[in-house]
Amino acid sequence: MIGINVTSVFVNDQRQALTFYTNVLGFVLKHDISLGSANDSDSGARWLTVVPAADPDGVELLLEPNSHPAAAAYQGSIFRDGIPATSFATDDLRTEIERLRHVGVRIVAEPSESFGVIQAAIDDTVGKYHWAESDPDGIAVDTSIAVVGPRYEP
Repeated sequence: MIGINVTSVFVNDQRQALTFYTNVLGFVLKHDISLGSANDSDSGARWLTVVPAADPDGVELLLEPNSHPAAAAYQGSIFRDGIPATSFATDDLRTEIERLRHVGVRIVAEPSESFGVIQAAIDDTVGKYHWAESDPDGIAVDTSIAVVGPRYEP
């Protein structure tokens, strides 16, 4: 059976993304490997992944630089159109959104119930919006089947 080992999101700034995903969202660093060659040790390119603190052996989220023109165009287009890049799950979305608001995260869409889940959208500060979702009864949802809803004006 095939599963997902690593998935990626394009970021404008890996250092800023690492700070946001770890210090704000609560992920933990899994890998931080320089991708510079022996002659180019200051290239700054890194294989930088994070995982949920509660699942350190789970799917890794690669914070991938948007340095390729196609990546930058894709990231910029979905951000301008207000399309969330991915979906995260939490046990209590309303409480989590208030925590994120308190630490300065821009809430793009307030929590609302739709398609049998409570969902909200957040801005990750490095060029993307993300869904955050939970079951109305406080049970984390399987976001692999989540339906991405309406677009949001940036």
